[in-house]
Amino acid sequence: MGCVHGKCCSRYPTSSEDDAPQEIGPYSLHGKHILTQRSLESVPVPSHNYNLQYSVLTQRGYYPDSPDKENQDSYCIKTQLQGEPNVHFFGVFDGHGQFGTECSNFVQQRLVEVLASDPMLLDDPVKAYNSAFLAVNSELHMSEIDDTMSGTTAITVLVIGDKIYVANVGDSRAVIAVKDGNRILAEDLSLDQTPFRKDEYERVKVCGARVLSVDQVEGLKDPNIQTWGNEESQGGDPPRLWVQNGMYPGTAFTRSVGDSTAEKIGVVADPEVAVVQLTPNHLFFVVASDGVFEFLSSQAVVDMAAKYTDPRDACAAIAGESYKLWLEHENRTDDITIIIVHIKDFSNSGAGYPDPTSGVNVRPSVLKNGKGGSGTSTPSGSELYRSVKSECSDLHHCASLSRSQAIIVPSLSQKKQP
Repeated sequence: MGCVHGKCCSRYPTSSEDDAPQEIGPYSLHGKHILTQRSLESVPVPSHNYNLQYSVLTQRGYYPDSPDKENQDSYCIKTQLQGEPNVHFFGVFDGHGQFGTECSNFVQQRLVEVLASDPMLLDDPVKAYNSAFLAVNSELHMSEIDDTMSGTTAITVLVIGDKIYVANVGDSRAVIAVKDGNRILAEDLSLDQTPFRKDEYERVKVCGARVLSVDQVEGLKDPNIQTWGNEESQGGDPPRLWVQNGMYPGTAFTRSVGDSTAEKIGVVADPEVAVVQLTPNHLFFVVASDGVFEFLSSQAVVDMAAKYTDPRDACAAIAGESYKLWLEHENRTDDITIIIVHIKDFSNSGAGYPDPTSGVNVRPSVLKNGKGGSGTSTPSGSELYRSVKSECSDLHHCASLSRSQAIIVPSLSQKKQP
């Protein structure tokens, strides 16, 4: 759901897969899929004797007022980071604003490069993730790309042996499918960073943001009512961030890479990082832009993906359903990008594992689904870490407590509320 100016309004999709920069592993199993025009890819994780089988699909949105608008989504799949056969990266980047495509492409390329160049990556992945996001954010500010009113969200998954590290900046999402008896449950691996979340709302307010819906800014609703319900009921006119004396930038998210103007009112590039110990009950994970989750709950996405043994079929089905629902609810669609990764032949078992990178015991926790769905408890075992931002020294600067610091969020069972 990006900025109010950047994702404004754009039927049937034009294939744009070649528009998105990408790096795919060398392990092709079959010929190209008839719908996605992709080979089925696979990469081993030899340290734990399992395989990741994956595919990706990206398509440009339908924008009737901007028929030539580019696909601002991009993705990156990079296997064997640092030459390590057990380290693999998957990321989706959702650009917004006039130069959203450039921002998205810049970040999808540089983030994995910075991660791969960090000598401490395997010793402390959480710290490496924080450092990489902040470094790339600074690089984007200093680049030739005008990120004054443009930027990108980022949802990324780093597989290291039998753990996955999920770093999120913005409102795209990662979800993992967990087998629970005869059911397959969806566990959110990220929490959408929007003003619907009380903690994010309070943080940006301290940093000087006005938080108002478009109707409130335009005087159609009382701006003093700082309650917007939830994303299911108010997704069409969500709360957005504005400077004190202007009608900009209008971002519907509270974290982003780039967006130097919005940065002055609390929009930060600090990621929230979830750590998951894999078990045989984990079947696959999904990494997707918010074009997928605007009208589909996490559970609905997992239910659809679970119907297909080939992730290419699942990608095509979910993208098609997302596209259809957009047109049923609005006169346009968002760009849609989805990566599905099957976890094949994983055999380790147990619940509660010591995590050598954080010094904590990784135990089961609960995440609530965001748009369009209720939460479910799963036995997978995950903890969420987030970088902490201090109160602002003034309305135009938000200082960091410690940019490499991460804390454990003790409870993720609350539904996102303002």
